[in-house]
Amino acid sequence: MSQIPASTRKTSRKIYWILGVGLIFVIAMISTALGYESQNSPPSSAAPWSSPAASPSDVPCGVQRGSPGEKGPRSEHRGPLGEADGVVPDGVTVFDDAIPAVANLDTDLFKALRRAATDAANERIKFYVSSGWRSPAYQNQLLREAVSKYGSEKEAARWVATAATSLHVKGEAVDIGHSDATVWLSKHGAEYGLCQIYRNETWHYELRPEAIDHGCPRMYADPTQDPRMRK
Repeated sequence: MSQIPASTRKTSRKIYWILGVGLIFVIAMISTALGYESQNSPPSSAAPWSSPAASPSDVPCGVQRGSPGEKGPRSEHRGPLGEADGVVPDGVTVFDDAIPAVANLDTDLFKALRRAATDAANERIKFYVSSGWRSPAYQNQLLREAVSKYGSEKEAARWVATAATSLHVKGEAVDIGHSDATVWLSKHGAEYGLCQIYRNETWHYELRPEAIDHGCPRMYADPTQDPRMRK
């Protein structure tokens, strides 16, 4: 057997080395490409961009969607609630009649509030409106939130009425802030026919014209004691 020259062996080893390095480089490039594609492709189980509408199970137990606790027709409201439904922005007073929550109040209640607020302004007191007129959809939302917060419709009823019975939906009630205004009204409100109706809601006022001559009627402990809430 003839011996392979040393120069030939060196050339062969160099070729093998070049081929090995080249093969490693190609494998590395393929692995990188596959990894990049995997990172940038959503998994087959990924949720779609648009989320589905809430299911009935998202609503607190025992409350009907659109009209919690209400025996009347369900609300057909669509989309987010806003000022048109009675949502009140910060800083609104009884003089801001461009705001639906104020503009849609009962006319006589509205006038009485303005008369009282004008006189209270002499003592540098403003009547802010935290809530006034509300749409049925807004009232229903508040009731849903109350049921979730207090744990039952029975407990929620001490704070929030149904749309069918709420005096806010009728435009016959207003919630006043801040505390200096409610303190002023507790002393002088009867002079304007403005009365606190529920002992647990120092901010809730309604018009009682007879209070001007006879004083405000005895307060209910909370709305559940009010016969109007049992209709």
